[in-house]
Order: sequence, then C-alpha cells, then structure tokens
Amino acid sequence: MIVDALRVFVTVAEQRHFSKAGVLLNLSQPGVSLHIRNLEHELGAKLLHRSPKQVRLTEAGDILYKHAKQILAHYQEASQEIQMLQDEVTGSIHIGASFTIGEYILPGKLAEFAGQFPQVDLQVTIGNTEEIIAAVRSNQLDIGFIEGETQDAELSVIPYMKDELIIVAPSNHPLSENVVVEQELLQNQIWVLREHGSGTRAFSDHFMQAAGISSKRSYVFNSSQGVKEAVAAGLGIAMLSRWIVRKELASGEILELRIRHRHLERNFSMIRHKESSSSMALTVFIQKLFTQPSIERNK
Repeated sequence: MIVDALRVFVTVAEQRHFSKAGVLLNLSQPGVSLHIRNLEHELGAKLLHRSPKQVRLTEAGDILYKHAKQILAHYQEASQEIQMLQDEVTGSIHIGASFTIGEYILPGKLAEFAGQFPQVDLQVTIGNTEEIIAAVRSNQLDIGFIEGETQDAELSVIPYMKDELIIVAPSNHPLSENVVVEQELLQNQIWVLREHGSGTRAFSDHFMQAAGISSKRSYVFNSSQGVKEAVAAGLGIAMLSRWIVRKELASGEILELRIRHRHLERNFSMIRHKESSSSMALTVFIQKLFTQPSIERNK
C-alpha cells in the first residue's frame, strides 16, 4: 500500500537512518530498503543520498517528504472520520510520561480508558522529562506528559494538573523532630537527588539555588523510587512529589519536613508535536483526561 511506503520514507527521512527507522516501524532493514527502492522506481528518481552513518534527502526526496507528510495527515483524518461513522474507537496510542506521572498517575487513567475502549492498543514509555520531550519532538510518541514545561518551539504545551513537591526525611532524622522547619536548617544537609534531565531535579536545583542552600554531600538516583528508598534507608533528605510518598508518609517510614512560609508547586503538562495528526483514539483519550472535574485532576 502506498501509504505504508510513504510512512517508511518519512520515518527514514526524519531519523536519517534505515536501521533506526526500522526499529520504530518494527521492520527489518531490508524491508525498509525495499519500500524506498519501490518508491524510487515508481517515481523514477533517487530520493535519498546514502552513507554508512546517515542518509540525506535529495532534491526529489525533499519534494516528496513535504507532500508525503500532507498525504499521511489526510489519510489519518480520513481513517478517523470512517471510524467515527462506525461509532467505534480503535487504533493505537503511544504515550510517554516522566517517572512521577508515568508511575503514580497515568496507570489509573489508562485502566479506566482501557475498560471503556478495549479495542485501543495502549503503549507507554516512561523516562525523565528530557527523554520524553525528545521522543515527542522526533514523533516517536503521539503524546507526552512531563513535569514542568518546555520552551521547545516544535511542541504544544498544555498544563494538565498541579503537583505539590515536599521535602522528605528519614523517620529518625534530627530535623524530623520539628513540626515546621526553618528554611535555613536545610543548609549543609545530605541530599538525595534525581539525575540531570529529570523535572524533579530541575525544580530542586532551582529551589536550592534561589534559597542559597548548599549540600554537605549528595547522592544521585535515576528514579524517584530509588530516591524514596534511599531516604527511607536513612541516606539523606530529598525533594519529591507528594504523589510518590503518600503511602510511606501514612505508614511513618519517612517524614515530611514542612518549611515555614513555603509551598512548592509545579505544573504537570501535556505535550504534542505541533505538526502531528490526531487519531480518533488519541482525540477521545485527551478529551477523557481533560473533562474530568478539576478537583480530581488537582488533588
């Protein structure tokens, strides 16, 4: 089908690599090459300059790429309208989310959606905020949820819900004896941090810099779960979303250090590529997320 060949061509052009395109499309490299050769034979023109490291569009390839994007978008719209005639939500959605959202908020939303629309194939990728932004920008993901916002000109950013961040400490930490902690007491403490690229790390770095807080020593983990477990084990204090530590706070495994006169809050945001098309499944999924009562989305 010509649409399949155009989809392969567009992916190769955007990835600039046959193997990478094959991975995204679940095709072998020979399969990708066959689609490209068939297109070149049909059009009577060379579409790609090939080299061992990457491929580049020829002049003819550049023309086809622009029109292929439009053709694929129109095809997607036609497919969506036909599905709407049948009153049946089908298709697939590839969703990306940063760790806090992907591990503590999204699963419940997906379970509810899957129960209502069982014929939709849902795929989820979890990574840190920078990884999700990069994947949405390169069209590897249909939609992404990140901590904070991004200024990427290729992406649309829509605030989804508020998130409260808190300082947590081991239950036996000296500061845990205080009902409220003066901000100055956070100075020269041992901190457990997320890795660079994490939205939580960006927020905590900004907070510490603005408050003039320096750490006595720090340990870095590449997941919020790792940070939480390290705090519970007595390694140090950390800044985490309240979503992540609700159970541990309730059980007393870790304690919240309430900072006097400070309430730390950020946005969880939804991101999409500005030029991406929207399937019926994705349209319905987004509608379901944003039609829930605001009190439900912000609690």
